[in-house]
Amino acid sequence: MRIQCAKGALSGLISGTFLGLFLKMIEYASGVKVYTLLLNVDYIPILKDYHFPEAIEFAYHLIISVVLAVSLILLIKKYRWNRLQIIVRTLLITFSIGVLLYPTTALSDRTPEITSIYAIVFWLSGHLLYGLLLSIFFIKSH
Repeated sequence: MRIQCAKGALSGLISGTFLGLFLKMIEYASGVKVYTLLLNVDYIPILKDYHFPEAIEFAYHLIISVVLAVSLILLIKKYRWNRLQIIVRTLLITFSIGVLLYPTTALSDRTPEITSIYAIVFWLSGHLLYGLLLSIFFIKSH
């Protein structure tokens, strides 16, 4: 189990870093603040009163990514998911997380408008790519 957790943590770190860099590139190229949304903690009551450096906000994002990846790898092992189940379920979960988190953009003036089609498409595309990368790591360690 310790090895599975380590593999999950590494998968989460790499995939989370990829998602962050992908959204940062999109934000830089298009001006659509999807990377800002990824790092946004304005909707968390205790944290909203503080201004954190980008590195700290990115570390929060990576912690969430590691927790998610470790949880998924343990589920994969416990329920013996096959390759197709790993891909479909991981994509479904990461896409759903993207859908559930996107509305937090309405709680901040630093993030895109909730009605921004570009932001929604970039955001959900990033989460699908994140899920695909996680799936690849999970299958390789399976």
